[in-house]
Amino acid sequence: MVQLTMPELSEDLFPMTTHHHHHHEAVAGSRELPMARSMCWHCQSEVTGEYLCGQCVKVQPLSKELDYFACFKIPRLLNIDEQQLEQTYHELSRTFHPDFYSTKDESEKTISLGNSAFLNSAYRTLKDPIQRVEYLIRLEAGAVKDIRSNPPADLFEEILELQEDMESFRNLSSDADSTEQANLRQKLQREREHLEARQAEMEKALRAKYHEWDTLQSQNADPGEARDQKNTVLRSMQEILSNRTYICNMVSELFETTG
Repeated sequence: MVQLTMPELSEDLFPMTTHHHHHHEAVAGSRELPMARSMCWHCQSEVTGEYLCGQCVKVQPLSKELDYFACFKIPRLLNIDEQQLEQTYHELSRTFHPDFYSTKDESEKTISLGNSAFLNSAYRTLKDPIQRVEYLIRLEAGAVKDIRSNPPADLFEEILELQEDMESFRNLSSDADSTEQANLRQKLQREREHLEARQAEMEKALRAKYHEWDTLQSQNADPGEARDQKNTVLRSMQEILSNRTYICNMVSELFETTG
């Protein structure tokens, strides 16, 4: 059962201060990303950010510190160019996909698998609007914890009653009065529809915050003032996401309970 706790957002999260060989030749040096090492793992030549070593043309491991936005060469915005995201994903996939390294040695196979897994994770995260904002908050806040699941304060009493109704429904025996069971099922279904509508409202409010964030990112404001404004938006988005996660869990539990 979803546990009911009052919202508790952390201020500490937001401090107020601050292939084939010809294919390899075509892409080597054409793009740059932070690599895990400054020297090629194979020939020890200097690596300045190319996917492939300029001397031995061996694939290089991506830095684990690379953030997903930087991976796709896009700014930290929430309304992104999804066509550009997909295009860059396919370009990088052609460079890192393990199929291109099936005849290579084990070291290159391992590196290509790691790079490909990182790329796929980055793409899935940025493609989904909710995962994108959750990831942005973790980046900007310097926090590694997932978004907490807290109920909206104005629904606290309603959710308490809903949990009691779900418990009553589960405790009804198979030979219980069918009318009582049907009435309770209908009540729970109405509650589910109400929560789904509330979830839609939260997602609309979240999209409005996307615009606020992107506007702040595009302004050349005083760094300290801009940071304060950004932190305010980040906290607001964190609260919406926290409430939304709780509502989503409640909706899922209602589906499981009523069938």
